[in-house]
Amino acid sequence: MLTAAAVAAALVLAHAPATAQSATGPRTAWGDPDLQGVWDYWTFTPLERPEEFADRDQLTAEEAAVVAQRSNAEALARDEPPPPGDVGGYSQAVWTDRARATALTQPSLLVDPPNGKLPAMTAAATARAQADATAGGYPVRLRVGGINEDGPEARGAAERCLLGFSTGPPMLPAGYNNNVQLFQAPGWVVLLNEMVHDVRVVPLDGRDALPSNLQQWLGSSRGHWDGDTLVVETTNFTNKTGSFNTSFVSWGSAEHLTLVERFTRVDADTVMYEWTVNDPDTWTQAFTGQFPMLRADEPLYEYACHEGNYGMQNLLSGARAAERADTTQP
Repeated sequence: MLTAAAVAAALVLAHAPATAQSATGPRTAWGDPDLQGVWDYWTFTPLERPEEFADRDQLTAEEAAVVAQRSNAEALARDEPPPPGDVGGYSQAVWTDRARATALTQPSLLVDPPNGKLPAMTAAATARAQADATAGGYPVRLRVGGINEDGPEARGAAERCLLGFSTGPPMLPAGYNNNVQLFQAPGWVVLLNEMVHDVRVVPLDGRDALPSNLQQWLGSSRGHWDGDTLVVETTNFTNKTGSFNTSFVSWGSAEHLTLVERFTRVDADTVMYEWTVNDPDTWTQAFTGQFPMLRADEPLYEYACHEGNYGMQNLLSGARAAERADTTQP
């Protein structure tokens, strides 16, 4: 297990908001700030601020080290032998990405609202969620999980290999595969997420977004430079995904979402990533998160989701077997 001192030594300290930064780092051959490379966005810092730090917007390095150490211990505990009769799941100690994991000195990924918490949903969005649940729960906007085992459409988008559970957008740290590769060409930026090898091709030439009736899983992204910060605005999300998603929770519908992401090169090994969710149809106010992404020296490998997706087949076939064995049903 990592010691508190070792974690503290490896801390990635939170930087000033990307909106206030102006880096003077490397440039591309055509003069744009160079963001190219593979970037790792894993951290132990939680999305929302823990109650123990309710009145704090910064932690000491020692406190952040304790957060990382505690989360690391929880991950290792998941690898303990399961109770008798429980076949367990895949090994958390093998699959959970902890090698470079740290905790930031900001107590949560959310930096606005100032309390570090998600804002309330609108009354209309809450009513729609209740109506959807009453009507059967479709479409399933979860990334991981589902509403039943009737068929693949009842399972989350990540289980169906449609979207990654950490790749968003916006990107959020999760258990593994927290990597994105940025490519640049004159007038273009490409973001390749490792999980489910999702690609967003972002033009920088000022063109309009797609017509509003054309909705996509990853939306329609358009970018521009604000000083040395790359700003990517994305609209036209499908209503089949949530306004905001973590691995296991989805809120609202994304069809009216405007997502603004900001990428700022802080130094040779760090890009600050900031994102703002603005969806007045779902949320009572916009909210912003930020965290650093660290340079990774290794290449991305193919995330072959469908090719190894035996879980979906086994889940559905197991449900059918249970139905056949249920003598209480006609």
